[in-house]
Amino acid sequence: MGHDRRDFLGLGAALIASAALNPNLKGSEHEHTAHDGIKRQLTLVKNPKRVLSPAMVITPKEGKNYHPVVTLNGWSLPYEMKEGVKEFHLIAEPVVREFAPGMVVNCWGYNGTSPGPTIEAVEGDRVRLIVTNKLPEHTTIHWHGLILPNGMDGVGGLTQPQIAPGETYVYEFTLRQSGTFMYHPHADEMVQMAMGAMGMFIIHPKDPKGHRVDRDFCFLLASYDVAPGTYTPNPSTMTEFNVWSFNSRVFPGIDPMVVRKGERVRIRVGNLTMTNHPIHMHGHPFEVTCTDGGWVPKSARWPEVTIDVGVGQMRAIEFVATQEGDWSFHCHKSHHTMGAMGHSIPNMLGVKQDDLTEKISDLMPEYMYMPMGKNGMAEMQDMAEMGMKLPENTLPMMSGKGAFGPIEMGGMFTVVKVRKNQPKDDYSDPGWYEHPEGSVAKKL
Repeated sequence: MGHDRRDFLGLGAALIASAALNPNLKGSEHEHTAHDGIKRQLTLVKNPKRVLSPAMVITPKEGKNYHPVVTLNGWSLPYEMKEGVKEFHLIAEPVVREFAPGMVVNCWGYNGTSPGPTIEAVEGDRVRLIVTNKLPEHTTIHWHGLILPNGMDGVGGLTQPQIAPGETYVYEFTLRQSGTFMYHPHADEMVQMAMGAMGMFIIHPKDPKGHRVDRDFCFLLASYDVAPGTYTPNPSTMTEFNVWSFNSRVFPGIDPMVVRKGERVRIRVGNLTMTNHPIHMHGHPFEVTCTDGGWVPKSARWPEVTIDVGVGQMRAIEFVATQEGDWSFHCHKSHHTMGAMGHSIPNMLGVKQDDLTEKISDLMPEYMYMPMGKNGMAEMQDMAEMGMKLPENTLPMMSGKGAFGPIEMGGMFTVVKVRKNQPKDDYSDPGWYEHPEGSVAKKL
């Protein structure tokens, strides 16, 4: 069974793919050198199966003077009224986030979650945001898109001193606009945002009837590089990410957006990844009604089914839910709806691999090699269905089931569920849509 070095080198690319399937392969945690030159080993979750995400979904009720948003797999931050000022407390800290059942990730976030809780207030409110830093390095918070005094803008070294570990800073200003905004660090931001430090900031119109909708959803787009078998994102990655998420959740771990037929629906999307995302909805055309620059006048709106959300941008879309069913909502970059995708896998379409399997098994008997790709990557879903073992803390590339079997989606994908009899303000999952007789495509 001898094979020469040339044979081995020729198989190298195929072995990269097999390495991702080896359940015994242990990836190392990433060492990070901060801008101050100090090397820090990022914390590893020693027993991830016992650590659950503290995030919880809070189904909002009618607000006093606004209709609260629903943050996918998230929640809104409570506040206290103190002498006419809405006071919010944010704690920047390391957190553990469950991306989907079977995968938890060491992140940085706020108040126990990553992304942090959504901040909701009303145009004209005076707000006080008290920020305590429990991260291992200094930080700040920038209020992305807000009109405010320069000294409250949150750019470390430019508009304020950095918030050192253990320190608490106070931001206070009056909200002069309404719309869809974000918050995130402007300090070592490549690391801190790569670790998930971010959140939504929603400002409702002063007039409760202004820009009214029946259901209002929001979430942030985030990308991570989490090597198979590890728990901590690599903050030095600039392009080759392998986890693409809605609010640091990936399908099938993402909440559906449940609405009642006939309702007007708003979906607010913010992008803090390093690339653009063409967000596409099935079954309904929509209009872009708000950006992080403000509301779009009705005369300037146009119908779309896909809107490109650029880096650092916010987009709010609106539609009337006229069509019952389970409608896909996803990024239209195909590799953004997959998980744990490798970047050096060879193109094996149409390649007969039977003779390679024996050679690879002889050379690397410790690897669990399975030839794949000859007829397409759907084989990955088939192997996952057969119970193929993956590296620790790694999700299948394509996962999740629907009413008719595997959906073959992961990452930035969820479902808008439109139901005729869904009660008002009820966001509970109604299950899969029951299609009327004769309305489903079938085999001839």
